[in-house]
Amino acid sequence: MDHLERLEAQSIYIIREAYREFKSLAMLWSIGKDSTVLLWLARKAFFGHVPMPLIHIDTHFKIPAMIEHRDELARKWKLNMIYGENSKALENRQTFPDGNIDRITCCKNLKSEALKHTLSGEWTRFRMDHATGEYVQDRNREPYTGVIVGVRADEEGSRSKERYFSPRDKENDWDVGDQPPEFWNQYKTDFAPGTHVRVHPLLDWTELNIWEYIGREKIPIIDLYFNTGSGKRYRSLGCGPCTQQVDSDAANVDEIIEELRTGKFTNIAERSGRAQDKEDGGGLETLRRDGYM
Repeated sequence: MDHLERLEAQSIYIIREAYREFKSLAMLWSIGKDSTVLLWLARKAFFGHVPMPLIHIDTHFKIPAMIEHRDELARKWKLNMIYGENSKALENRQTFPDGNIDRITCCKNLKSEALKHTLSGEWTRFRMDHATGEYVQDRNREPYTGVIVGVRADEEGSRSKERYFSPRDKENDWDVGDQPPEFWNQYKTDFAPGTHVRVHPLLDWTELNIWEYIGREKIPIIDLYFNTGSGKRYRSLGCGPCTQQVDSDAANVDEIIEELRTGKFTNIAERSGRAQDKEDGGGLETLRRDGYM
């Protein structure tokens, strides 16, 4: 068994443990490379079927190709696809692109608040109707007590403080100093009532591991990650107004792997193109303590 196979086996084990332990479980899908690998692993864990709903938080400022890719794959794989949004903030134009608030407040409004209230069932959720291929209002308002997330420890500083099973309080707030120990693949999955748990099956994966696995498994990935002639590509995906491309000639998965192996980005943070990270002091801890992905 090689390193990728060991990572795969551990991640599948954690996904299955989460499904066994949590009565109401969902998985976040941002359409990016990490959460798409997570989706692939879930399909492997349950023999081609994903038994939990996939949740996407739609800020309405995502790059349009991301939404198109989300819906195309959801239809192809018959995913239980749900999205949530902060309709009030959007209607009142309380967003950074509208020029009314800063980037950090915009992320809190459109991502943190939308995620918390979508998971709790307090806000309207929209579910794909596979008979029509369109989204309709989701009638299920049951809160999700656990959510599987494609977080990697090497992606940025605050993520390195996570556990595989990471508790939040009933408001989804994260107490970084109160994390359960996880030794010798022993995980705490029994939490007090009202605790919300984030599950991180990709915690030990690196950016290079992700791309090597995408290449090995031939996972369908959005082509925004590839250079199409401009000498630039996206390395990390987010909202269009706050996400910049990086200089890169990599036009396919193999070329991205080669870039990473040769150290092209050794001194450049993976999320260097994400403007909200810079405004949050170079990391995401302020946002993530308040429920950000």
